[in-house]
Amino acid sequence: MRVDALVRGKVIFAGGTTFEYVLESSPATVKPEAHISNNVLTVRIPESEIQQWSTSEQVSISAEQNLDGGGYLTILIEKDFACLTPRDGEDESDMFPNPTQGN
Repeated sequence: MRVDALVRGKVIFAGGTTFEYVLESSPATVKPEAHISNNVLTVRIPESEIQQWSTSEQVSISAEQNLDGGGYLTILIEKDFACLTPRDGEDESDMFPNPTQGN
């Protein structure tokens, strides 16, 4: 099974504890799903859904994942748009163009 990591990040807390997150796409994934293991949150989205989302005006992908023992987890992935006003120290090189830019 081919899996592509689209976004990967890490938050470092005081004391050296880290929390990592990964957004992946896979042609074998049927619906959005999330898993956490060893302080790494992995959200996997079907490849076709990621392609549609990333190449359209669609802003978010949302889903509910059933949990063992009942209940559900709400999954929400949203595009990160470039700011309309530049901010010092902000790297916007990998953000989506702001849809209101130029208005």
